[in-house]
Amino acid sequence: MNQKFKTIILWALPILLVIALSYQFLSSSNVDSLKSNGTTIAPRNSAVARVSYGRFLDYINSGRVTSVDIFEGGRNAVIETIDSDLDNKVQRLRVDLPGLTPELINNLKNEGISFDVHPVKTAPPALGVLGNLLFPAILIGGLILLARRSNGMPGGPGQAMQFGKTKARFAMEAETGVVFDDVAGVNEAKQDLQEVVTFLKKPEKFTSVGARIPKGVLLVGPPGTGKTLLAKAIAGEAGVPFFSLSGSEFVEMFVGVGASRVRDLFKRAKENSPCLIFIDEIDAVGRQRGAGIGGGNDEREQTLNQLLTEMDGFEGNSGIIIIAATNRPDVLDSALMRPGRFDRQVTVDAPDIKGRLSILEVHARNKKLQKDLTLESIARRTPGFTGADLANLLNEAAILTARRRKDSISISEIDDSVDRIVAGMEGSPLTDGRSKRLIAYHEVGHALIGSLVKAHDPVQKVTVIPRGQAKGLTWFTPDDEQTLVSRAQLKARIMGALGGRAAEDVVFGEGEITTGAGGDFQQVASMARQMVTRFGMSNLGPIALEGGNQEVFVGRDLMTRSEVSDSISKQIDESVRIMVKECYKETYDIVSKNREAMDKIVDLLIEKETLDGDEFVSILSKFTKIPEKERTPQLLS
Repeated sequence: MNQKFKTIILWALPILLVIALSYQFLSSSNVDSLKSNGTTIAPRNSAVARVSYGRFLDYINSGRVTSVDIFEGGRNAVIETIDSDLDNKVQRLRVDLPGLTPELINNLKNEGISFDVHPVKTAPPALGVLGNLLFPAILIGGLILLARRSNGMPGGPGQAMQFGKTKARFAMEAETGVVFDDVAGVNEAKQDLQEVVTFLKKPEKFTSVGARIPKGVLLVGPPGTGKTLLAKAIAGEAGVPFFSLSGSEFVEMFVGVGASRVRDLFKRAKENSPCLIFIDEIDAVGRQRGAGIGGGNDEREQTLNQLLTEMDGFEGNSGIIIIAATNRPDVLDSALMRPGRFDRQVTVDAPDIKGRLSILEVHARNKKLQKDLTLESIARRTPGFTGADLANLLNEAAILTARRRKDSISISEIDDSVDRIVAGMEGSPLTDGRSKRLIAYHEVGHALIGSLVKAHDPVQKVTVIPRGQAKGLTWFTPDDEQTLVSRAQLKARIMGALGGRAAEDVVFGEGEITTGAGGDFQQVASMARQMVTRFGMSNLGPIALEGGNQEVFVGRDLMTRSEVSDSISKQIDESVRIMVKECYKETYDIVSKNREAMDKIVDLLIEKETLDGDEFVSILSKFTKIPEKERTPQLLS
């Protein structure tokens, strides 16, 4: 409210000045009109011509003047004369007078001439004072406005002592518009965070049994799972002062600014305790210290040290709860993760089918769905989707519905939206018959292996319509409840990825194979190598031969020696090669045995351009026996 009042005053000042200036201008223009035209309210203020003062005296002496109107304090006058040469017509003439002299007045009286003296019209005294002060006021006001504007700019004169101040957004009662009812699909995380709200509202419920308020809660999970949304819900439910900022807002180009901002943040928080502090993307400032060539980033480490001290220092911070979010918990410093700083680590993972249904119920409140389209069916079609993905799915479906000029969203729009989110925007269908047939054989090869290998996920859709960078696509439906992957499943996935190249080899020959399997081979190499080095699924035995983190983090692992010898590395490469060759041989044999079925399906796919999984399996079952897939039932009750 104070800021709004300042803004009103700031705008009212120039408006009042403009009004005063306009009034003064109009008043002065009225006076100036008297100077230029000798105007007054009286009708006798206009003149036809101008005569000299000497001729005016001659006119008086000759008795030709009938009346005189004196203006401007005696500086000019309008006279009426009778001209005998013009049939005694009355003329109005203007005369410039030397002043209102007594001799002139006596002369007019003696001659019996009627005269009138009109007073000078002046502006009010207050307006005159205001007019004199107007220009200095405008000048000073402009300088003040310029100074205020420059203070808000980086490097402005008012910023010289503001670098160390925190940039956190503060609200006494956060009006986020989000409550726990708006957050769905993460029930376990909601339960933990609801306890935090209870700690703030009713601390005696826990302190009576010796429990203490947790100092920090770390939200961990992939992007789009609802970490920031949970923080907004906490702010909306708690009803306590709320500070929110990003981890990147601590660090600046100036040394010591980050640590100073941390101190200022906690100083303000102590003044408003109990309160909440939300730090989004804390990995920007909480990365592991000493990582990298040369010892790391001193400025960031100073900021982190200050943060560690403020969270669990010698003084302590009672009533301040810190909530942080990150999708990179692996890079956070171990000192930041210990109890006493972040007492709770809440995992916000991708939702299961029940969670997706709850999320869809939230985002479908303002969406028009057809009666035959249920949210359960959408939830079954979207395994692995996060909350952000589901919100984007319904929004894309609504946009597509409006584009097609429909009144409500149907299953067709949902399917097209899923395809667009997963694979990209649909391209123009191919017109080249040879290229289209080759792509069809490639995609049918993937689907054929996926259907005939028991451990592989079932086929959902096969299409030769380009999407994104892919000229054709084959979708499989993964098991939603699957948490562990068996060796047979990994081998089936390798064979499924090799199915496209095997189909090209069988149908067109080795000389006509294409580059379309490049992406498939990358997946194959990654899965096969992990089976050998991480999961112990090769003849080398049940041992991990490589570390879990294969990425070089800021030079941390750049200079470390290899964990295996040269001979073991050679054996790893040989085991990977043997495994891939065996899988390809089995894939080639399956494709060769089902050549007739593949030709039939390819002809139909070229004609229809898209086949769903049920239609594909129905045609394939006429030529060979399809093994029954072992699937975990998706329960919504």
